[in-house]
Amino acid sequence: MIAPSTETAAARIRAASQGDLPAVERLLTASQLPLDGVRESFTDFIVAESNGDIVGAAGLEICRDDALLRSVAVHTDWRGKGVGRALVTRAIADAEARGINALYLLTTTAEHYFPTLGFSKVTRDDVPADVRATKEFTTACPDSAVAMKRALRTPQG
Repeated sequence: MIAPSTETAAARIRAASQGDLPAVERLLTASQLPLDGVRESFTDFIVAESNGDIVGAAGLEICRDDALLRSVAVHTDWRGKGVGRALVTRAIADAEARGINALYLLTTTAEHYFPTLGFSKVTRDDVPADVRATKEFTTACPDSAVAMKRALRTPQG
């Protein structure tokens, strides 16, 4: 489960509650990100909140030993203030705390941003089958989206 909350200079990062879903869906729509699978994985979302408003969101979609980092969005007024980095850093920490082997993501706009957070490009064939089976991979994101990975721990073998 996601840890309760952390503070950043710009906004409070906390676990999302069910009441946050409509605001997160509006934020994702405004950011031109898909809603497919959001409701089903919303228990593993975090949000950035300022003065009662949701100004950012990110989610984990757990796929056995790996996870999909999805729906990373920041309100336009809050971009460039470290909110996105704080959300992704928190999501990485939450995934590590759960013993996740690696995080994967798809992006059509941020392939140059995510390497600053430890992600590197991979082919879709390099992504585990259970992650490739998510709605994000199968229907929500175009085939032109760049797949990326961040290893969190070395699998035991």
